[in-house]
Amino acid sequence: MVLKYPEARRDESIIDDYHGTKIPDPYAWLEDPDSEETKAFVEAQNELTMPFLEKCAVGTKFHQRLTELYDYPKYSCPYKRGNKYFYFYNKGLQNQDVLYMQDSLQGEARVFFDPNRLSEDGTVALKMARLSEQCECFAYGLSGSGSDWVTVKFMTVADQKELPDTLERVKFSCLSWTHDDRGVFYNCYPRQEGKADGTETTTNLNQKLFYHVIGTSQSEDILVAEFPDHPKWHSSATVSDDGRYVLLSITEGCEPVNRLWYCDLQQLSGGITGILPWVKLVDNFEAQYSYVTNEGSAFTFRTNLLAPRYRLINIDLQSPDPSLWTTLIPEHEKDVLGFVACVNYSFLLVNYLHDVKDVLQLHQLRTGEFLRTLPLAVGTVVGVSSRKKHADFFYQFNSFTTPGIIYHCDLTSETPEPTVFRQVEVKGFDPSDYQTVQVFYPSRDGTKVPMFLVHATGITLDSSHPVFLYGYGGFEASIQPYYNVAYLLFVRHLGGILAVANIRGGGEYGQTWHKGGCLGNKQNGFDDFQCAAEYLIHEKYTTASKLAINGASNGGLLVAACVNQRPELFGCGIAKVGVMDMLKFHKFTIGHAWTTDYGCSDNEEEFHWLIKYSPLHNLPLSSSPAPPYPAMLLLTGDHDDRVVPLHSLKYTATLQHCVGRRPGQRQPLLIRIDTKSGHGAGKPTAKAIQEEAHIFSFIAETLGLSWRD
Repeated sequence: MVLKYPEARRDESIIDDYHGTKIPDPYAWLEDPDSEETKAFVEAQNELTMPFLEKCAVGTKFHQRLTELYDYPKYSCPYKRGNKYFYFYNKGLQNQDVLYMQDSLQGEARVFFDPNRLSEDGTVALKMARLSEQCECFAYGLSGSGSDWVTVKFMTVADQKELPDTLERVKFSCLSWTHDDRGVFYNCYPRQEGKADGTETTTNLNQKLFYHVIGTSQSEDILVAEFPDHPKWHSSATVSDDGRYVLLSITEGCEPVNRLWYCDLQQLSGGITGILPWVKLVDNFEAQYSYVTNEGSAFTFRTNLLAPRYRLINIDLQSPDPSLWTTLIPEHEKDVLGFVACVNYSFLLVNYLHDVKDVLQLHQLRTGEFLRTLPLAVGTVVGVSSRKKHADFFYQFNSFTTPGIIYHCDLTSETPEPTVFRQVEVKGFDPSDYQTVQVFYPSRDGTKVPMFLVHATGITLDSSHPVFLYGYGGFEASIQPYYNVAYLLFVRHLGGILAVANIRGGGEYGQTWHKGGCLGNKQNGFDDFQCAAEYLIHEKYTTASKLAINGASNGGLLVAACVNQRPELFGCGIAKVGVMDMLKFHKFTIGHAWTTDYGCSDNEEEFHWLIKYSPLHNLPLSSSPAPPYPAMLLLTGDHDDRVVPLHSLKYTATLQHCVGRRPGQRQPLLIRIDTKSGHGAGKPTAKAIQEEAHIFSFIAETLGLSWRD
């Protein structure tokens, strides 16, 4: 299979100087998304890719079967506001989930807010939703075409009447009501030159915190916090459970550390009228502090201060000296303390991550004493609904083969026992056909790395099975078991095995695991992923020619870096919305926040880390001897303002020039550029199904897989 790739102009005059090292950037012109040349490049690539994808042998069957199995009801946990209950529900194939309201848990459910009415193609998504404390008003944020930009609007709860209040230029924002229902704290950015619709690449700086009073225009909003000397700072306001305090968490980048300021709203005799008199409880970036609850001035926080696997501490605002802080629940010797929520005034719902599997416990708030473990199979808690003033709570579980079970627990009963509130079943899907196992394999330096495997029950290990290997490995994000219909179709109808490697850089074992795979240690994560592939081959699950790897965002970087380093180890690489230009990522939109995980080429030492693995800069020269590359499919969206499309465009142009022209390169090197599509969040169901069908059709076509009924 030999493809003729579009010709892309190389401007050999563009050479950047990094600390005395000259680095050519011949496709820098692709950084302008609005130039006619870039638009022509995108069109030419799609004209090559889309017919290829549409002609893949299993494409029609995969799309049809995926649509059938995706058509099952999807629920969120119910949550209570005032005397009403709310929950999200999708009948199956609706592009966006619909918010429903009911008077009681057994009462009739009525549509409260339906985002599907806002656009015919489902590309307007509900990104934020906050009901006021007294349940009088609903604040909601809408985004278009997958962009991170959000427009916040408001409506009354009683009669669903839309209010004229509109908040623009909102991005990476909190949305926190004061308990008098008078208004909300939110973040927005100053106006910038040019457009702000998600297709721009302008860097996001100088975020501010405002308070909006219902019934007023945005121009009248009250500025309550800004940081002119620190343009990269982000902030998030949280109103305490008792409504008395507003806590301000300040971050710079994505490292799990924050400053912690607070303001006692009761001390504001004239209300919120300007910059708040913030008390700086923690004024450094040495640890993370996340609010759990408070009893008067005594606050409980989840923190990684002197605890890489996290712990709970108590801080009394009346005695704030760190020497007086006390530990409520100490750091576990192995497991990572995840989310913590207060329920029924005196209990804590505590989540732990044990070897990448969730554990849920009940503790006493006053003493931290462990009370009991709640029932949970091997998998993930994907949703929790609880409030301090409510006696009951809900939690939602899923796994690789469980689409969703919602449990309800009422703590007022004498022997509180969680019961199944709602369980989803998928027609035509039998979980007993599948087996999930967890293995621990050695990485290059001997570190044991966990990996989940999902395959048909009772398979024979004879190296015959295609494998879909997924990884992420960044920003302390843990990749836990989750239900994905496309993965199960790959196993059932393509005879495959799903493998999810929990490589370093993630948070599966806390900060130590994270730091072991970021900054100057980033190569550890790539080694972990490559060793996962080697393990699967050595243990006779598969062979290199049947091994497909996949990752998105930081995981897209992972795929491209690993293919560059070990092209002979893989049969196919799928890189979604990847960070490919590691020397310039910090110059576009919110990229500067990622320097806490990657480093920055402006720093000489960090430049030398980055240049060693940057996917764009480590492709082989077209004239140099190198093994052929596996089939490659890159995916991006024209409205991705998180990892802007230029990363994938520049990498594709270089890949096709350096590798695609080689006589021995038989496998395709393609890119799929979606329109009205962003980084992933809020993607309509129809687009999500189409994308997954294209990905697995490409894998089947390039690995030579046939459909099995």
